[in-house]
Formats: sequence, structure tokens, C-alpha cells
Amino acid sequence: MEQSTVIFGIRAIIEAIESGSSLEKVYLQKGLRGDLFFQLDKTLKKNKISTSVVPVEKLNRLSKHNNHQGAVAKIAPIKFAELDEVIENVLSSEKTPLFLVLDQVSDVRNFGAIIRTAECTGVNAIIIQKSGSAPVNSDTIKTSAGAAFKIPICKVDHIKDAIFQLKAADIKLVAATEKTENSVYDLDLKEPLALIMGSEHKGVSNSVLKIADYKGKLPLLGEIESLNVSVACGAFLYEIIRQRIQ
Repeated sequence: MEQSTVIFGIRAIIEAIESGSSLEKVYLQKGLRGDLFFQLDKTLKKNKISTSVVPVEKLNRLSKHNNHQGAVAKIAPIKFAELDEVIENVLSSEKTPLFLVLDQVSDVRNFGAIIRTAECTGVNAIIIQKSGSAPVNSDTIKTSAGAAFKIPICKVDHIKDAIFQLKAADIKLVAATEKTENSVYDLDLKEPLALIMGSEHKGVSNSVLKIADYKGKLPLLGEIESLNVSVACGAFLYEIIRQRIQ
């Protein structure tokens, strides 16, 4: 972890969160107590920031033995975009916008590969949830081949809230799921769309499936019942592109 990617000290971390900085993860000393710690803990929970309780020796290494006060935070290497602004900007500049919604994709390499494919297929923005999603860290950026710096990524409290915002903007929601009889190749994907991809283990959550406008699946001709999410995402995105360039 490079010195330039961390901040340390309880007060400094609280101030970073309140000023809008994107924190990837906060490391807390085991057994930490006190009023200031409880204020930090409350702020972390309110903003749904991932934490890890670690021995003091790890904090010493991360902070290079500076006065960390039992707390070290890793700063996200990109600045997340505001969903409201992104939707407004995209709608004003694109006739057929394309958004990508990731419902708790948690593996950083899958996430990086998806970002790379999304950039190559002209996706206008990627939307992720604060909790349960893979962080945007050095592995994500490396796997994305730098695409993470080229496409807006919006982090929201709840995926369903983002979906309702997209619906209000007349964006149709297409969920990639095996829980349907509809092939993706039978769907009309030429209108303004948001593609929803689910997590590696559970797929798109049932509550999200219920509010999607369309559901589609890829044909699987072998014995294995599912594709890697980044591979499936690529197949869906290129079917969207194929229909739109005809």
C-alpha cells in the first residue's frame, strides 16, 4: 500500500468521509474504544464503508509507524460520479444511452474485466452499490487496463433506488438471469437501456428482478449451468451493440 493512498488518525478519517472523499476500506485496531472512536464507527456505518479489525502491528505497517490512533483508511483511486448528474449529462448527449448496473459483483478481477468491456462497448456509466460490491482498487484498475479512469462509476446506497431513478428517466431495465425463458437474442435492445448483471454466487437478486422491465438469458449448450459474470456481461453488451449497429 503506497503512502499516498492512505490516511491515518481517527479525526482525519472522519473529516475525509464528511468532505466526500471515497474510502475503499478502513482498518481499525482491535479493542479500540473511546468517544472519538464511537463517532468514527457511527460515521462509517452511516456511509456503509467497509471495515476490518486488525492487530496494531498491521496499522503500524500501513501508516509507516505514524500516529494512526488505531485507524488507517485506504482511499479509492478514482472519484465516484454522482448518479443524478451522470443521468442528466448522458440523456442530454446520447439518443440511446446504455448504463450498466452491477448488483453486488464482488470479485475485483471480474469487476475490472467488466469495466474494460463496458468501456469498449460504449457504456455511458456503471452503477454499483456501496455495500457488497468489489472495491475499485489497484487490482480492479489493472484488470480494467485503465478503463476505470475512462468511464463514470457511480456508487449508490441501494441498487433499487438507482433503478427507480433510471426508470424515471425512461431507461428500460434488462436483467441478465437464468430465471427466465427469454433468450437475450429475442429482446429488442435498441432503446435506451440499463443492463443489470448479478453477483457471482446469487445472480441478480429477486427484489431487483421483480422491477426489471425485461429479463434475458444466454443459451448454455454444455453441462455447466452458468457463465462467469464478466464473460456473460460481455456477451450481453455485444448483443446490444450488434442490434444497434445494424
